[in-house]
Amino acid sequence: MLYWAMVFLVVAIVAAIFGFGGIVAAAAGIAKVLFFIFVILFILSLIFGRRGRV
Repeated sequence: MLYWAMVFLVVAIVAAIFGFGGIVAAAAGIAKVLFFIFVILFILSLIFGRRGRV
């Protein structure tokens, strides 16, 4: 999922260079959402992963 967040971030940067405003906003928004979902899932996996081993 972090891979897809980075892909959409790169798409947003490339679109910004060429001046496509709508594409930039959409790709940046998708990248931001995917990044936060990745962070939340990572934190949850750390919490529940440690609980299972004890």
